[in-house]
Amino acid sequence: MRVLLVEDDRLLGSALAGGLKHAGHTVDWFQDGVAADAAVAATAYDAIVLDLGLPRRGGMDLLREWRARERTRALPVLVITARDRIADRIAGLDAGADDYMVKPVDLDEMAARLRALERRRAGEGTPVIALGAIAIDPAAKAVTRDGTEVPLTPREFAILMALAHRKGYTLSVDQLRNALYGFAEDIDSNAIEVHVHNLRRKLGRGVVETVRGFGYRIGQA
Repeated sequence: MRVLLVEDDRLLGSALAGGLKHAGHTVDWFQDGVAADAAVAATAYDAIVLDLGLPRRGGMDLLREWRARERTRALPVLVITARDRIADRIAGLDAGADDYMVKPVDLDEMAARLRALERRRAGEGTPVIALGAIAIDPAAKAVTRDGTEVPLTPREFAILMALAHRKGYTLSVDQLRNALYGFAEDIDSNAIEVHVHNLRRKLGRGVVETVRGFGYRIGQA
């Protein structure tokens, strides 16, 4: 899952970015509202972690603006803030936040809340995703086939998750690349194809189908 983190505190932002990356997410971290808004306009994110007290442009203003745009209207937003009054929480949720956490933030809880937002966006009611003989446990970062665990690399797991959350849809190579890599990362031109090849080798050729001229989709595992 590609996550936009918007937090102006350097120490906290660095810790949150590191924790989210450790949890398997691709993270772009920005420290002011103007830069964050430009990133949202240019990049397809799966979720946003948003602080409200930002320089140049406040988080509440950004939240309202994103909810007014068609492209970002349904994008999951988890607000993190030091504002702990009930009235502040109500204001954030009414402005369009999907969830709300008061600082200090526990990284494990944040990761769990992001997984819940991801499930909700994908219309999934259970934490384990079933694809025929394959079962994916996002919390444990574990994949099994016929009950036997299959070890995947973080990139392979991320591709499988991106496709599984959009079952029935075809994702282009660019869409998969966007989900896996942040702004500062170097990407080999055939990296996605290599990861898909390895997924097929480990899980079976039918798990990821090629839609010629378009990209990849989940097949009959």
